Amino acid sequence: MSHHHHHHHSPIVESSFSLGKAFFFAIVLNVLFVVAEFATGFIYNSIGLISDAAHNLGDVASLLLAWLAFKLAKVSTKTNYTYGFKKSTILVALTNAIILLFTVGVIIVKSISKFYYPSPVEGGVIAWVAGVGVVINLATAFLFIRDKEKDLNVKGAYLHMMADAIVSVGVVVSGITILFTGWNFLDPIIGLLIAVVILFSTWNLLRDSIRLSLDGVPSSVDIEEIKSVILQHPAVESIHHLHIWAISTTETALTVHVVLRNLETMKISKQELKKILAAHLISHATIEIETADGMCGELC
Repeated sequence: MSHHHHHHHSPIVESSFSLGKAFFFAIVLNVLFVVAEFATGFIYNSIGLISDAAHNLGDVASLLLAWLAFKLAKVSTKTNYTYGFKKSTILVALTNAIILLFTVGVIIVKSISKFYYPSPVEGGVIAWVAGVGVVINLATAFLFIRDKEKDLNVKGAYLHMMADAIVSVGVVVSGITILFTGWNFLDPIIGLLIAVVILFSTWNLLRDSIRLSLDGVPSSVDIEEIKSVILQHPAVESIHHLHIWAISTTETALTVHVVLRNLETMKISKQELKKILAAHLISHATIEIETADGMCGELC
């Protein structure tokens, strides 16, 4: 799930091996596997495989979102879209969360129904397909291993694919167990466990994407800490009209009115404050300077 692509940090940095190509190959690889896993799960009546395919479909959506952020970071601003199309990354995240919640509902219903209407499952097929999933997830993670320390979005994609490899290992174990014991009830249990994993991941994604859609303060930014670091500057007397919101899933903006003790320090103080804010993940800061005797009213 890609809850990885929901952090707010500097735009993804391109390396010698293009991250654009890494995302492209990762997405193609995972789409092909999702289609194969869904088809196999349907043909061999395995809710475990279908659930894992739904989980992997979430991976594809997360990779697409991260790739979209990577691409949109390069799009120039338009006349009527002064921030470009960066906000669309948040809308994609919200859509992704809604689709995944619907998927969880379907998996839970099908898993419960399989307890009441059990049917034989091909454990060997489950193990083989899930085994391929382990390889696919590890190969995808390898595509991002080189740049995982350069950007948290890339690191999130890497860690997420490694975690999914572990989930697929669990499906492999269940398939082998079913093959040798005939315990078909393990299949819907695996389906329910994967649904829980998706639900927990999706809940965070849904919460964060709704918050960002409503221009709330990103979860990666502590507004009280931001207030504190601004007020700690020796030239600052007070602040008001502080607003922090997300431009995209990777960039955060801020506007604030700062009351200075002495206007002679305005230029250097503004530069220093912007540098401080950049260190606290604020990539776009607009600072209006005022003096105590010339403070604006509440409506300014």
